[in-house]
Amino acid sequence: MINTEWIRCPVRGSKTRDKIRKDTVLMNYPLYCPKCKQETLIEVSNLKMTVIKEPDAKTQSR
Repeated sequence: MINTEWIRCPVRGSKTRDKIRKDTVLMNYPLYCPKCKQETLIEVSNLKMTVIKEPDAKTQSR
């Protein structure tokens, strides 16, 4: 049987509704947590999850 794990919310650590397998590769995946109602951009490879930090938007100068 292939090893699977639940993806955990990086904010609260609770289970989300998504599962990953050892051969799963996700890039720029918008992970939504139903408990804390937040969306986080992640990457997954070899059951290792990395949170992608996006830079804050800058105001436009005229």
